[in-house]
Amino acid sequence: MVDRETGKVLRDRNARLYLSGVVVSGFGTSAMWLAAGVWVKSLTGSDALAALTVSALWAPVLAGPALGALADRLPRRPLLVALCLVMAALLPLLLLLDSTDRVWLLFVVLLVYGICGSVHDAAEAALIPQAVDHRLLGDFNGLRLTANEGMKLLAPLVGAGLFARAGGASVALLDAATFALAAGIFALLRVREDRPEPDVNRHGGGAGGFAGVREGGRQLWTSPALRALVPAGAAVMFLAGLNGAVIYAVADDVLGHSPAYVGVLYAVQGAGSVLSGLLAGPLLRRVPERVFAAAGTALFALGAGARALPCDAAALAGSAAIGAGLPCVLIAALTAVQREVPNAVLGRAAATANTLIFVPNAPALALGAALVAFVDVRVLLPLLAAAGLTAALLLGAGARAGVRGGVRGGVRGGVRGGRRWR
Repeated sequence: MVDRETGKVLRDRNARLYLSGVVVSGFGTSAMWLAAGVWVKSLTGSDALAALTVSALWAPVLAGPALGALADRLPRRPLLVALCLVMAALLPLLLLLDSTDRVWLLFVVLLVYGICGSVHDAAEAALIPQAVDHRLLGDFNGLRLTANEGMKLLAPLVGAGLFARAGGASVALLDAATFALAAGIFALLRVREDRPEPDVNRHGGGAGGFAGVREGGRQLWTSPALRALVPAGAAVMFLAGLNGAVIYAVADDVLGHSPAYVGVLYAVQGAGSVLSGLLAGPLLRRVPERVFAAAGTALFALGAGARALPCDAAALAGSAAIGAGLPCVLIAALTAVQREVPNAVLGRAAATANTLIFVPNAPALALGAALVAFVDVRVLLPLLAAAGLTAALLLGAGARAGVRGGVRGGVRGGVRGGRRWR
């Protein structure tokens, strides 16, 4: 399953430390995200307030371009350590949450959690190319996703059991401990960072304020590879939101199972994502990033269409295909960002790409919830599959044109602007 080049990532000290930090912090985060909604529900009895916990965590993604600027203006390794320590110190405040009147405290913590997470993701995305050989970025990003998805399969069960046994405060303390441990792991990284460079605009002048924040978006637009991959990622995440909104209808109306069967579908989907992450690096070395993303989009679309069939085997196979297909687009986009964008603005570019890719998921969930009330899910899912296949064909057609023009994926010999990437 792990080829020779991927093995190089696992043998690299910095890569191992990074992945260890991802596993540790991802475990606590996955446990806490589940516990937060259950905690609010148990205190208030409100489904709406419980659902808002996810919104509090995700809202800072909207400010991604501005938050990502911090990752370009501060040393990134110390920033990763500091962010983990902030959360390790903040989460124990939830020990004070013992009544409905103090639920606001959880929402404040979750909002700060989301802010720190957005900055952390930008700093991590920008530091990785300085710690890992650019030829192995696809392998690293795939393994990182595998680690994250693996924690999502295990940690919610642990979090739910711990919450039921000892309450929400115990899950908060667990998450704080994982952040403290992750801070120690990131502190051990040996990365020779470039000093933060002052912002300059395309004419050589200063580019502070909004112009500096906007620079990340400009980098995405001026790169032909990113100009295709980032919108493709946004389109797929929009379709993924629609697909996620109808999953309960699939379990009930299509398969005739109880809502609990959704857990089985999600577990199989997670297993597909783990497998996809392991295969991402080897595949990205053999095919252009746009072809890899197009294949993943098509796989996702076919998986969504399979869920319209009144057959458990088809639904499970479709869930595995969805889980395997979605990461392809995300890994291809992130790897291309890391290869295409200069180090000085990489934090902003990565954060801007995250905002553009993931924000469409939220309105799609709301739209899907509205549509499923009026349109049969056995009609919606084939339409969704057709839209996904169309997106895959467009992305694949662009990739073939790029290959004819001499461009393969987002790699240009590891060189950009006269400087060789580490």
